[in-house]
This record gives sequence, structure tokens and C-alpha cells, in this order.
Amino acid sequence: MINQFKGTGTAIVTPFHKEGNIDFKSFEAIIEYQISNGIDYIVFLGTTGEAVTLSGDERNALIHFAIDIVNNRVPIVVGIGGNNTRELTNTMQEISFDGIDAVLSVSPYYNKPQPKGLFYHYKEIGNACPVPVIMYNVPGRTSSNMDADTTLRIAHEIPNIIAIKEASKDLEQCARIIKNKPENFLVISGNDELTMPFMAIGGDGVISVVANAFPAEFSNMVKLCMSNKFKDARTIHLKLLDIIQAIYADGSPSGIKAVLAMKGLCKNELRLPLVKINKALSNHIANLLDEFK
Repeated sequence: MINQFKGTGTAIVTPFHKEGNIDFKSFEAIIEYQISNGIDYIVFLGTTGEAVTLSGDERNALIHFAIDIVNNRVPIVVGIGGNNTRELTNTMQEISFDGIDAVLSVSPYYNKPQPKGLFYHYKEIGNACPVPVIMYNVPGRTSSNMDADTTLRIAHEIPNIIAIKEASKDLEQCARIIKNKPENFLVISGNDELTMPFMAIGGDGVISVVANAFPAEFSNMVKLCMSNKFKDARTIHLKLLDIIQAIYADGSPSGIKAVLAMKGLCKNELRLPLVKINKALSNHIANLLDEFK
């Protein structure tokens, strides 16, 4: 079961029309672009998908639409996370998981729980969720790092938690998890710019933002890493490094949406409190894209 989440998963953006409603036509085009260019699975309703700005009805509509479009061609992961454990477990008992292969659940933000609180939070999530759960440690957004000991305790004691998306940018912490994890537990990169070195220490792949715009290049790099062809992978890694840095320079997913708009895949529209990247950065990204033509 866990093998389907090795490799490259793309954290898909949610395209909007200028009026603010969801652009389902562009959403479909981006999904098809991912699948036709070799990604291994797709993640919907994550940070990159601006999930927190969507209503419950909009989230449900996106999930059902995505399931129909994907049509079992690649696995589907849906983001269901937050800082209210009881609300999350109630949600997981109420929604249909038909067509959903796993859940990505971000560590609680704002309340900054202790390691013990994180363990019991994920224990409740793991027990309530009818499909496998991928944890998401992203201290830059939650202001709370889930340390290696906590991750390993969860990995060994909660069977339905099958992986962690590690976005701490701490390769030493990642290495400790990789070294001591159970065999049936995946450690997935949450940082595009560190994916190649992350995989060199034994990581299992990535859930990527930049793959929205460069699915073939990024998934090829990951496949090369999985085959221990790191010299070839490094060439792609270094080629993508400047564009990866640029898409995060003025906020994400603002940067990747600008790139997708330049490539004609969706409109450069976001929902507040997110806004478009600044003009200077937009010009810089346009120049970087010329290198890929």
C-alpha cells in the first residue's frame, strides 16, 4: 500500500476566475498535465491549494470533481488537517472517502502543542480515518516542530499513520527519522529545494509545489534519485534551483500560480489574504522560464 506514495506527489493549486469562483476547466487541465507528465500521485486541498480559503461545499465539489477526472489513474491524497482534534475526527467520520487513497494532515498550528499533545492528536486522527494518513510537519507555517522522537513514536505505535511529509528543512532530523523508522513507514520531502539531498539520505520522494509547473522534470529527477543515479539527478536539481527559490520569494502559492499563468495553465488569481507576487519578481520568473524553452 505505501509504495503508491513513493516518488513524486504534486500539491495541486486551486485555480480561480477573476471573479473569485473556482476555475474547474483549468483545474482539469492541471490534473491532466500532471498525469501525462509522469507524476506518481496528486495531493488536493493542501496549503498550495489554498484550502483554508475554500468553503465546505467548495472543498467537496473539488474532491468529487478530481476523483472523476483522475479516474483511478494515479492515487489521490486529500488534505484534512487543523488545530482542533475533535473537529477533525468528526469530519473524518462524516465524509465519504470513496476514491480517496490517503489523507495529508498538517500538524496543529497556532496552539503549539507539546510532543505529547502531538502524539495523541495523531493517534486520534489515525484511529478515526478510514484511509491511511500522512502527517505533515511544517514548522515554518505551524510555529511548532514535531521532533524526530515524536515522529518515530507515532510511526511505531499508530499503524494507520504510514508516512510523514517532512518540511522542517532539518536534514539531521530527517536522517534520524529515516534511520530509526519502521520498514513500512515513508519519509517524504516537503521542501522542493532539498529533495535531492533528502533522497540521498534515504528519503522516499516528495510532495512538491514546483511540480505543478515542471512535473516531467521534477518527477524525472526523483526517479533518478530512486535509482541511485544522483549525478544525473543533480543536473536537474541545479537547473530547477533558481526557479524553486523564486516561487517562494514572495509567498506560496502566489509564486507557483504566477508560473502556471505564464505557462497558460491557469489564471494568476488568488484569494485573500494571498495576493499576486510583485512585478520585479514576476519579471525575474519570466526570464527564468525562458531558460526552459
